[in-house]
Amino acid sequence: MSEPAEYHPKLYEPIVLATGLALALFGAIIGMELICRVGINPNTSIIGALIAIAFSTIPVQFARKMRNVHRVNLMQTVISGATFQAGNVFLITIAVPYLLGLTEGAYFYGVILGVLIAGVVDILFANWIFDSPFYPARNPWPPGIATAEAIRAALGRGKRALLLLYGMIFGGALTYLGYPGDVVGITLITQLVAITSFGIGLVLRAYGPTLVGIDFYKIYAPQGIMAGAGIAALIQFLMLYFRVRRTGMRVQPGSAPSATPTLVSAEEGMRKLIVALVLFTAGALVAGLVSGVVNMMSPTLFTIWVLYIGFQAWFTTLICALSGMYAGWFPAFATALAALVISLLFGFPPLAAGIGVAYVAATGPGMADLNYDLKTGWILRGEGRDPSFERLGRRWQFYAKVLSLTVALAMIVIFYRAYFAGLNLYPPAARTLAATAKAAADPELARWLLTWAPLGFILQLAGGPERQIGILLATGLMIYNPPAGIAVLVTVAARLALIKALGVERLRDVFYVGGAGAVGGSAIVSFVVYTLRAYLRV
Repeated sequence: MSEPAEYHPKLYEPIVLATGLALALFGAIIGMELICRVGINPNTSIIGALIAIAFSTIPVQFARKMRNVHRVNLMQTVISGATFQAGNVFLITIAVPYLLGLTEGAYFYGVILGVLIAGVVDILFANWIFDSPFYPARNPWPPGIATAEAIRAALGRGKRALLLLYGMIFGGALTYLGYPGDVVGITLITQLVAITSFGIGLVLRAYGPTLVGIDFYKIYAPQGIMAGAGIAALIQFLMLYFRVRRTGMRVQPGSAPSATPTLVSAEEGMRKLIVALVLFTAGALVAGLVSGVVNMMSPTLFTIWVLYIGFQAWFTTLICALSGMYAGWFPAFATALAALVISLLFGFPPLAAGIGVAYVAATGPGMADLNYDLKTGWILRGEGRDPSFERLGRRWQFYAKVLSLTVALAMIVIFYRAYFAGLNLYPPAARTLAATAKAAADPELARWLLTWAPLGFILQLAGGPERQIGILLATGLMIYNPPAGIAVLVTVAARLALIKALGVERLRDVFYVGGAGAVGGSAIVSFVVYTLRAYLRV
């Protein structure tokens, strides 16, 4: 018996729950292995989708149910969540205080509790704010587009499926040869000015000492620009809110009002922003109490610690979502490092600073990752044409993310000692954060931050909220990845040349679907090359 056209599967259906648990375990293993052995995590959404679709080809009625596009969407939501939650949300964060000497006892489990609170609020906030005027569903969210196109192509046929296949071959070949195929694909999909700002930041970070004789990272340019741009971004949030409230219509950043409402209104979105700030601050208070931070400093300094860490967790979530919306890259480590560097100005003890940055670093990955998945679901559910069905689908995707969070937490509690004490394996990002927390504050730090903050503020305001020039320039400056910077700028130049020669309309599908394929092909090749090698080393 066929299912109704508007039927949305439930997470507790036997086929969905069994497959989801298996994929969550698989994703958690990928996340833990790669974050320790390679230092990065891939987006496993497309991998999970293809596994679910492959499973559906088994000639058994039970398995064939997995050919439902919404079941596949739930499965890719589960596996991507488990990958990032196990690696980025949990393993990186708890490794920081562990490296600083907090290795056991109630205080260490207090750190885990604090990180869990941050991770839960992160995905809760993502579910609240997606498709609001602040984070419209119609904006790029490139990995979400790539996953949706891969699912459509795998379940159907046609010209777009062939175009996606060509894109996957192209992106996979680039990655296999050592070039960032995923970055090329993202650059084809997303907003040109935004991704160009990101590429310029990457190039300046890598080649600044050679090109202009300045190491921007050593003089705190990324942190200063991010601080200034972050203040401007908050002002832009408020300006957008009042503009939408005044018109009573939908306003995408940088565009004229539209008669089509977002699923989440500006008023509701602003309320959720405030509630999230309160929750993050309350979580910081709990984390500080149960992890022993309260015993490391005076009541006044502890109050400052709670307020600062709560705000930075909220701020990191906002910035990661903004960056992910346009660039397809969320700078969770970069923003956590910036928060840690600024926190040195307050004079927090190293362990207190480390526990604080662990809490902050747990926010951002869940927000960006769930929004990518919600973008995929939004496309597959008809791009918001049926608000009731969209809300239903989003609710089940959120539950899928909670399932993945639960599995990831269980895996971390079971295996973290094996990684840290047994194998002496720590995520490279955690080592960097721990070493920074131990360092004394640079006496030049405040001066450099104040020097660069005005530039970030001006760039962010000048570019407008639809381009995020300041945020993405700072993000690029924080990441050392020379090939990615060159790939962005070369692809932007090629894209502009092709548009001038052939026109936008003729190239829309080539860029949109082909770029999505390049992201997917790169993810698959990265998965095979890095993950299988990681397993072979165990």
